Amino acid sequence: MPTIQGTRLMADLRRLAEFGRYKTGVHRPTYSKVDMEARHWLAHRMTEAGLDGAMGVLYGLELARAFAEDFACTDLAIDVGAWADEEGYYGSLLGSRSFCGEITEADIDAAENKVDGKKLREALSEAGLAGRPRARLDPKRYVGYLEAHVEQGDTLDSSGLRLGIVTGIVGINLYRLTFHGQQNHAGTTRMAVRKDAGVALVRLAAAIDRRFPEVAGPRSVWTTGRITLDPGAPSVIPGAAEMLFQFRDVEPERLAVMERALETLVAEANAQGPCRCELETISHNPPHAMSPIFQDALESAAERHAPKLHLRLPSAAGHDAQVFARHIPAGMLFVPSIGGISHHFAEDTKEEDIVLGCQAFADGAERILRRAA
Repeated sequence: MPTIQGTRLMADLRRLAEFGRYKTGVHRPTYSKVDMEARHWLAHRMTEAGLDGAMGVLYGLELARAFAEDFACTDLAIDVGAWADEEGYYGSLLGSRSFCGEITEADIDAAENKVDGKKLREALSEAGLAGRPRARLDPKRYVGYLEAHVEQGDTLDSSGLRLGIVTGIVGINLYRLTFHGQQNHAGTTRMAVRKDAGVALVRLAAAIDRRFPEVAGPRSVWTTGRITLDPGAPSVIPGAAEMLFQFRDVEPERLAVMERALETLVAEANAQGPCRCELETISHNPPHAMSPIFQDALESAAERHAPKLHLRLPSAAGHDAQVFARHIPAGMLFVPSIGGISHHFAEDTKEEDIVLGCQAFADGAERILRRAA
């Protein structure tokens, strides 16, 4: 079994956290100056480890070092990748999709930063990456893909568990609902004749909240992430309103049931009036199952290092592993998020869980490689 060095791993994590440190967390927007500084530092650490200089995340780096130290004379090999823009500044899972051949040059031309509108081509140029050839996945080269991540939820932490073996990554359906009413003066228009698009939106949102628990699965979630009113003035009845709505589940059949429920609710709202609601599908991102063989290997490793303190569970958030799962076998291992906090500067994981997770991750990788040898 490859033996990781917890002290070395944590020293690297602390050093990496200095790039873009903000409050109690880290802020490194994709292809920003500090993001590129962090990536160059990682590449240098890879070179120091006697590897090929590719950028890597620190679990992968520590695994690669452990494999190099413990299995220097064998053919058990690890490649490490740090995929750009999992958070979606320029597009969903941009780096892994590019590596897997799912991003065209036209896609790159069209992509722009969701925050400031900067074109991806411009960002690549500023980062010193313009003109570089894009790496491509060769499925014949790899047994599969493994990813480690904090859970981003509280299932492990609230249950006193230390490791999670991911069974699948949820599908996400995203919709735009646009309500068409009649803009008018808020003081002079009688209530009986109003066509208030904002009120229509709120009514439908409330109807969704009532209906969805009846059709949802045990791990289904749904969110109204943005509401806008037009013109959005205190003395003007909104003539239009818009909401962005998404739901998630790991089962394709459940997603289909929830979509039909949403369509029915929109039809009922239109029949009731007085405003018209238009439903537009923005995206359907299907769920992706993780390899059963990889799950078994990670679970065996988890049982060795944390007996009875592990759980199989789906990932409720998107990850690069779902992209790779479309091309090669994939697996994921979770470590707990303290309090289930994610996407906030208070997000944290106990150091002992980080080290434990890395050792179990290394053990699982070795089991997978030896099985395939």
